[in-house]
Amino acid sequence: MKAQSVTTDFKFMRWAKLMGALSLAAVIFSCVLLGTKGLNLGLDFTGGTVLEVKATQDIELDEVREALEAGGHGDAVAQHFGGAKEVMVRIPPRKAAAKDESVEEAAASAAADNEGDRVGQEVFELLAKDIEGLELIRKEFIGPQVGDELRDQSGLAILIAIGMMMLYLWFRFTNKLGVAAVSALAHDVIIVLGVFAFFQIPFDLTVLAAVLAVVGYSINDTIVIADHIREDFRNSRLSEPVDLIDRAVNRTLSRTMITGLTTLFVLFALYFFGGEMIRGFSLALIIGVIVGTYSSIYVANGLLLLMKVTKEDFIPPEINDEVDEMP
Repeated sequence: MKAQSVTTDFKFMRWAKLMGALSLAAVIFSCVLLGTKGLNLGLDFTGGTVLEVKATQDIELDEVREALEAGGHGDAVAQHFGGAKEVMVRIPPRKAAAKDESVEEAAASAAADNEGDRVGQEVFELLAKDIEGLELIRKEFIGPQVGDELRDQSGLAILIAIGMMMLYLWFRFTNKLGVAAVSALAHDVIIVLGVFAFFQIPFDLTVLAAVLAVVGYSINDTIVIADHIREDFRNSRLSEPVDLIDRAVNRTLSRTMITGLTTLFVLFALYFFGGEMIRGFSLALIIGVIVGTYSSIYVANGLLLLMKVTKEDFIPPEINDEVDEMP
């Protein structure tokens, strides 16, 4: 098989320290945002009432929002789904009625009084006054207990995904390369969550699915480059780790850019034309693909240089085939 030729000769690792400092600052800033502002969790995690309605003519969202505001539901979120004639309204759960009433007690009281059905019916009747021919498609109440369980399970899913990736990388590559790849993966997830926390973009189950997809996409890019790094460290005549890593990145650069750009074309199309229902999903993937492409070049490889990787780290251990001599 003919060896792949190097078509570019960019000195990426020349900027490794600067990019590493910027990445570290971004991760710290994201962690601070997640600890202070937190994520703007959607009803999937907080609980509340979901209402889906349909009309015979196009529904203007501004008209829906004005009706909700006038009816005392200004914190509700309205968005199109399926088409301009269908609208989904998400109403947050009621807060505790008194200071000494816990959220759990308030949720139990709401469930006992069939609060979700009452609020849903109230909002539907409110909208039906201003929108002719309005039809109720679905009305559902999600309790905070269910939301808490989903939140815990989603966090566990991300940790399990990262853990499985770590095990795979640990056995496939050297310890240093595995640590660098998993660190780049964690970097990507934290940056995506930090952007959502900074702009307070609603975080629901579709965004969670996008974050898990970012985990897979990011590690795939890193593994492709890691394979070439391992090959060059074993076979190339170059001796300096910086030169070897630059060579490996340049060998995979066209593949990395083509994959990233074609993926971004699809994601931008989904973001602008896919409707509000999947806008958060598309945005999370857009951020993840961009950050993942960057981290596969600078974060993972910068950490390899920081850990002083050498050719000896990639030399497979010798197996001594000792044959017992029979007397």
